[in-house]
Amino acid sequence: MNYEIVTLKEKIAVGISARTNNTSPDAGAVIGGLWNRFYNEGVYESIPGKEGGKALGIYTDYAGDEKADYTVVVACETAGEPEEGGYTCLRIPAGRYAKFVVRGDMVQAVSAAWQEIWQMDLKRTFQCDFEEYQDDCMEEAEIHIYVGIVSEDENRDGKAD
Repeated sequence: MNYEIVTLKEKIAVGISARTNNTSPDAGAVIGGLWNRFYNEGVYESIPGKEGGKALGIYTDYAGDEKADYTVVVACETAGEPEEGGYTCLRIPAGRYAKFVVRGDMVQAVSAAWQEIWQMDLKRTFQCDFEEYQDDCMEEAEIHIYVGIVSEDENRDGKAD
């Protein structure tokens, strides 16, 4: 699976969140439930200050590697943090990311891509990874997946070697 290394600026994201892990039998239901609430219960429409309107699936607050618990956030990039609304607000850290471009069925293509990414020998930060949905076409979607990676002069703890 091909990718390019990109350096991103910090992003502010606002949305809703849950805690899960990839080995949990209900992980798909937890994540799918967030997406359902996001679009079908008016969360997307109610988020103030959306930047570009693209939906983000964010994975953060890892307790370890891809097998450990993490927080998943379904959100939009915003210009700032809202003062009210009960949203989850987070900052996607600036830094180096492996960027994957995935096309196909929105659910199946993303799932298959993560299965491949988990098998790759990337020096991941396990700080923050995210998916950026370029459109809302379910059958022929384009999704950019960003996986946080350590810079060449850092170890996984973010400290210089």
